[in-house]
Amino acid sequence: MATEDLTTQTFASTLPAAPDLVWRHATRFTGINGELYPWLRMTAPAGTTALDPGTVEPGRPLFRSWLLLGGVLPVEYDDLVIAEIEPGRRFLERSSMLTSRVWQHERTVEPAPGGSRLTDRVSFSPRWEPLRPLMAPVIGLLFRHRHRRLARRYSARANAAR
Repeated sequence: MATEDLTTQTFASTLPAAPDLVWRHATRFTGINGELYPWLRMTAPAGTTALDPGTVEPGRPLFRSWLLLGGVLPVEYDDLVIAEIEPGRRFLERSSMLTSRVWQHERTVEPAPGGSRLTDRVSFSPRWEPLRPLMAPVIGLLFRHRHRRLARRYSARANAAR
């Protein structure tokens, strides 16, 4: 597939927490769902708690995760595939979804002054082209929401530690 078919958006936050702490949170389903709350929740098979580099085989499908609106109503699915993973630093999800032939989500966590820099780079190619102008703003709203939730989480932790 040609890269010009992909719409890409990038979201980044500097967080007052150590990279290893941010990484652990960013790769656990409790952390992911905490970021999505209250709008969405991602499902995972029983016993699956994290995107664990020890059990993830890059490029192989992991499972179908349902995205539940309000935590209850299925509105989307993600046939989850982690294409690349660098433990403690980066993962690249390259999956298909109900609405997207291609869904790529690259998340990196890097040291930054005062803590960490978390960057999400999201690219998609819709299954139905008329969805593209609707999907881009919705994805933007969702990822800005996720970054606000992350900022609140870590600023509250930093304030509590003082």
